[in-house]
Amino acid sequence: MNNVITATLPDGTAWTDGKRYWWLLSPALPAMSLVALLLAYLSGTGLWFWAVPFVFYGIVPLLDRLIGTDPVNAPERAVPALEADRYYRRIVIAYIPTQYAVTLFGAWLAVSGGYAWWELIGLVIAVGVINGVGINTAHELGHKTNPLERWLAKITLAPVAYGHFFIEHNKGHHKHVATPEDPASSRMGETFWAFLPRTVIGSVRSAWHIERTRLQRDRKPVFSQHNEILQAWAMTLVLFGAVSLWLGPWALLFLVAQAAYGASLLEVVNYLEHYGLLRLKDANGRYERCQPRHSWNSNHVVTNLLLYQLQRHSDHHANPTRRYQSLRSFDDSPQLPSGYASMLLIAYLPPLWFRLMDPLVVRHHGGDLTRANLHPPRREQLLRRWMGSTAAARPTATATAEAASGAATPRTADAPHQCPNCSYVYDAAAGCPQEGYPPGTPWASLPDDWSCPHCAVRDKPDFIAIRRA
Repeated sequence: MNNVITATLPDGTAWTDGKRYWWLLSPALPAMSLVALLLAYLSGTGLWFWAVPFVFYGIVPLLDRLIGTDPVNAPERAVPALEADRYYRRIVIAYIPTQYAVTLFGAWLAVSGGYAWWELIGLVIAVGVINGVGINTAHELGHKTNPLERWLAKITLAPVAYGHFFIEHNKGHHKHVATPEDPASSRMGETFWAFLPRTVIGSVRSAWHIERTRLQRDRKPVFSQHNEILQAWAMTLVLFGAVSLWLGPWALLFLVAQAAYGASLLEVVNYLEHYGLLRLKDANGRYERCQPRHSWNSNHVVTNLLLYQLQRHSDHHANPTRRYQSLRSFDDSPQLPSGYASMLLIAYLPPLWFRLMDPLVVRHHGGDLTRANLHPPRREQLLRRWMGSTAAARPTATATAEAASGAATPRTADAPHQCPNCSYVYDAAAGCPQEGYPPGTPWASLPDDWSCPHCAVRDKPDFIAIRRA
């Protein structure tokens, strides 16, 4: 296809994706890293390894500041053609071969290069950044319903040893986002260093619970080839084992170190995406639907180009299967002061983070922190500081009638039911075997907390009965 996506606009003109070729910045990141590693090898100095964190933590935030933001959305009439254009899909997939080249070359340099300790630290960070950003590549692929893209997501997660993310993020985080139950949603008053062990341990537990429950429904052993977490972890074991047999045990130490750094990069992004934001419960004890106000966003151009518009996070949570090139900016979504590349550095420094972000959380909630997701050990302190001495006794707010989930839609027992978000249809005749519901499972047998297997943002009460085609 050419670079013009046809859309009939009010003035009769065609709309053009002006960032079409700028999206190549994302796969260019591991390519640049590969060049840096090659220069270090040819020159004999590991100073070149530090070029990668210098660009990621220095140049990208500077460019974000200089270039600024771009809140423009693609017109909805252009979205079908935009999403069908395979060019954008190839950009995501192009990240993976170079990611693996950086990982393997980095492991060889770590073992064979004879570098000083400070050079090896730079190498660990350089490779860890690429595999950490690679989790975002897996994130984009893993939300799609295409089997190839979902398998490529697992392959992308192998070098960073975070295969459980494929399960927990899609089926756990998107279901429980911005609630106390979500290990990947940070709380106001919680430092990143307190959040990190909570989210790492909690995400593994959540993923394992989700997968174990699915397999038990399907009457399959948890420890078997059917377990998608074990499938993903097995890819890491094969990769790390093969490299260790090739280069020796020191290579394994390097691979573990860079994987830990890469995983921490994901988690610091998780930390800032939902900090202090809370979905309230309605009178029935059910959480309100995820709204644009439940995610921190940023329209800073350069980081969005590098991260497939991950910073348009509200639309991603509302429409997880929507492809990155079509994600929208919403006027009512809370905005970060800068792009992710800048904010993650601030997140490492709790006093600076609290000084910058806590007033934004207070402002976002209109001064009412009973509507915020507060760190339990600091709840009373935060309420007293921002709301006065009597606020500590106030309970958490509840959702208003407008914000709460709507009443259940009348349904016919044997009719197919459609997700109003992504249009997935559950038909009892076909069941949902991948989630452990075999053909013939009636709609009434599904639990009320069953979530759409495609988008995970709507539960059974949200589905709408439709006529059989």
